[in-house]
Amino acid sequence: MNYEEIELKSRRRKTIKNVIVYIFLAIWAIMVLFPFYWMILTSFKSYSAYTSEYIPKFFTLSPTFQNYIDAFTAVPLAKYFLNTLIFTFATTGIMVVVTVLAAFAFARLDFKGKDLVFTLFLSLMMIPAELVVITNFVTITNWNMRNTFMGLILPSVTSVFYIYLLRENFAQVPDDLYKAAKVDGTSDFKYLTKVMLPICRPTIVTVIILKVIECWNSYVWPRLITDDQAYFLVSNGIQEIRENGFGRENIPAMMAAVVVISVPLIVIFLIFRNKIMEGVSRGGTKG
Repeated sequence: MNYEEIELKSRRRKTIKNVIVYIFLAIWAIMVLFPFYWMILTSFKSYSAYTSEYIPKFFTLSPTFQNYIDAFTAVPLAKYFLNTLIFTFATTGIMVVVTVLAAFAFARLDFKGKDLVFTLFLSLMMIPAELVVITNFVTITNWNMRNTFMGLILPSVTSVFYIYLLRENFAQVPDDLYKAAKVDGTSDFKYLTKVMLPICRPTIVTVIILKVIECWNSYVWPRLITDDQAYFLVSNGIQEIRENGFGRENIPAMMAAVVVISVPLIVIFLIFRNKIMEGVSRGGTKG
């Protein structure tokens, strides 16, 4: 067997391997994307067409936007969108400030017990979020903050995971830069804003995007702390549609509401997916 035959067999094996991998990835992609396709398809089916289908159809010849109109008229969904935007931007903004300052302190400042405090912080990641819900509920109730934006926002303005992620990213910046800045008389805050933040921008953008997605998907805490429609979020709106019987009877309109709520997150992820991957990889790599 000469070299050309060996090379040919190697290429064939590589081609067969690639075909198998791509077939597997295609099947996996279909499995992942099919629920989204079915959700969007159902949202464009009329109520009569949907209920008359004894065997579900994977297409529709008469799409309609009436379901989207019904979704916004069944509950004040536009108001819930505004509440969610206020909650998301306020929570994310405060969280970024708190997280950046905490991460900088753990990464660059020297104070007594820093390692012990950081270890205690990391240990909090072992505690499920559900265990602190009751404590937060009692605290917010005692402070008379139920059915307020402050009550919604305060329990979500910090994150041990994001502090850890940024701290690891800040620690990758050479110490020589910090020492040179201190020699020039630069304050810690100015060094943070002028040097650290521009260098670590991908990770900070990742934290912001992930927090926005987290806030937009919040359900348990808003459901627990608010019973006034004036402070409902979109997650409460979906549940309200379902509980008043409209969503259970009119599945296409329910799917239309879910599509409207899901689209902003999908768009954000598609636009910033590279930033998310870059920020996570940088935050978890030393050296």
